[in-house]
Amino acid sequence: MKKILILSLLCILCTSCKLGRFVYYNYANITDYQIFPSRSIAKPENAFTFPKASMQFVQDSLTLTSKGEKTKIIFEEYLISNKTVAYLVIQNDSILYENYFNDYEESSIVNSFSMAKSVLSILVGVAIDEGKIKSIHEPVTNYLTDLEDEKFKDVTIEHLLNMTSGIDFNESYTNPFGDAATFYYGTNVSKAVNHKKIAHEPGTRFKYSSGDSQVLGMVLDAALKDVTISEYLETKIWKPLGMEYDANWSLDKKNNGVEKTFCCLNARARDFAKIGRLYLNKGNWNGIQLVSEEWVENSTKIDTSGGKVAYYQHQWWINQKDTSFEAEGILGQHIYVNPEKNVIIVRLGEKVGNTGSWTSVAQGIAAKLYN
Repeated sequence: MKKILILSLLCILCTSCKLGRFVYYNYANITDYQIFPSRSIAKPENAFTFPKASMQFVQDSLTLTSKGEKTKIIFEEYLISNKTVAYLVIQNDSILYENYFNDYEESSIVNSFSMAKSVLSILVGVAIDEGKIKSIHEPVTNYLTDLEDEKFKDVTIEHLLNMTSGIDFNESYTNPFGDAATFYYGTNVSKAVNHKKIAHEPGTRFKYSSGDSQVLGMVLDAALKDVTISEYLETKIWKPLGMEYDANWSLDKKNNGVEKTFCCLNARARDFAKIGRLYLNKGNWNGIQLVSEEWVENSTKIDTSGGKVAYYQHQWWINQKDTSFEAEGILGQHIYVNPEKNVIIVRLGEKVGNTGSWTSVAQGIAAKLYN
């Protein structure tokens, strides 16, 4: 009887508060799109597809370099043992390698986690191009009027893009009382954002923070007015890119929920690759400029002014080693883009695994490919 009572109370907690959800689900999973409400993002009638290359990338072994140390791996064994569910290598618009593991397949939907931050950045760029947002130098209080800490008046959209806002945010993924749990499992993200405080002067230091991305998403949401972020993504990016599958973006709650823009865009490997292709081509898609070239260049260059760091810009990760850039997610999800080699690599997985860096894997592959 006692066990039944405990289980009953736990079930109530799971449906009523973020702590209960955290206890029940324990840790983020690529199937979490099943537990959260979401908004649908429809594919277009006509899809763009990457053709298979006549010569496939066949690699039994690969040498990785991480922190100055070289390690030789057996490629597909490495993918499988490190919980990869999808791996895709594209060069010159052709698929060199595509494989799926652990019962996943081409049509399997996967949570993007923080790769969604990079997609959010694209949408902010489009909104600026269209005049819905005037400038990245605007204070966030031009759009968000319910923020309780008056210091937010000194936080600009640029600060949010580069995570130099100074917002006090606990990024811990194992603390059920932390901010990350509140934003991920909570049912009122707007309220949580409005309660946030500014811990240090904006524009003086970088601190990776999903809080910055969620505030940025709320700025975009306010700028779009009667259009949801999911609708904007569908109209401005998903359909123009000829995505092969519908997608969805997880919300904090079912009724009048807001997109969790720091994470949780749920889609397939091939469609994530098209996000990479858009930026590989500097925002141009088959002759149509979907987001300005200037925005893409500013998002993928090294800039350490105003507290920014060389490896992060406008919600994208920058790799100085090979001038590549990436969208990354917590479980080793990434969209790797190497303009010099004209390469896009997508990795989706259930865990990061024991790899030092999936970036190193992608760089090792790119280094072996001829232009």
